[in-house]
Amino acid sequence: MNKTLKINPSALFEVASGLIERQRSYGDVPDIHMEEAGLFLDECLGLLFPQMARQRPKSPREVEARLIQMIGKLRYTLCEVMPEQCTRAEGIAMRFAMALPKIADQVRLDAQAAMDGDPAAGSLDEVILAYPSVYAVASYRLANLLVHEDVPLLPRLMGEYAHRLTGIDINPGATIGQGLFLDHGTAIVIGESAKIGNNVKIYQGVTLGALSVKRTLRHVKRHPTIEDDVVIYANATILGGDTVIGRGSVIGGNVWVTKSVPPGSRVMYRSVGWQGLSEPEPERADDFTI
Repeated sequence: MNKTLKINPSALFEVASGLIERQRSYGDVPDIHMEEAGLFLDECLGLLFPQMARQRPKSPREVEARLIQMIGKLRYTLCEVMPEQCTRAEGIAMRFAMALPKIADQVRLDAQAAMDGDPAAGSLDEVILAYPSVYAVASYRLANLLVHEDVPLLPRLMGEYAHRLTGIDINPGATIGQGLFLDHGTAIVIGESAKIGNNVKIYQGVTLGALSVKRTLRHVKRHPTIEDDVVIYANATILGGDTVIGRGSVIGGNVWVTKSVPPGSRVMYRSVGWQGLSEPEPERADDFTI
């Protein structure tokens, strides 16, 4: 049976008027979408990794041409997200481009850390192309450059684009050292004020979070510090801006940590049935359980 759709123009116009009124209530909004931020991110990654380049450049001139194009796109985007500071856009875009060789060296160390830390890794090419850790951490390092330039919105869009693809949530405001490997990676969360040292390995499901999410704590360190050479196993939760995981420590799976841990410690989960969990104060940097 054919049914004819009956359209009431006056009713639709009323709906349209209501929607446009609600849209206007947001004021002037930047003309940028997450997909555009993702395209920009992928262009940058193609300059860092030949494996990720859709069209691999064959000469410095080709790379130079891509850099000029990238700088132009970034300058335009910056004027969209910070129109009152558009005069800064060209300088920011140029400094971003000049920092890419250093970022390339850093993400190479991240990729090598994954290669060295995973017996299942077949080659560096496999790690770069297939491991979510490399994509997520490289994306963070690029977005973090813009955070240090006080660029609003764009760094978060870049980070959330990587989050969608990898399942790894790294706030671009975090501070991360060299050689970070996020093994498997799924559901790792690294908060804005977290500090991570060199050669740290983190497994899936780990949260480096805050004890409180009050808006008044926006500019306060809310997330933990992870020192060099720490390993954090799956589903561990480490909370608080004053919490420090000492160098060379191992945090076991499913552990909940809200107090600092001395260097060289091993913190393991111990089931105590229905009696609940206790968190003893460690007297020295030996093994202890939570």
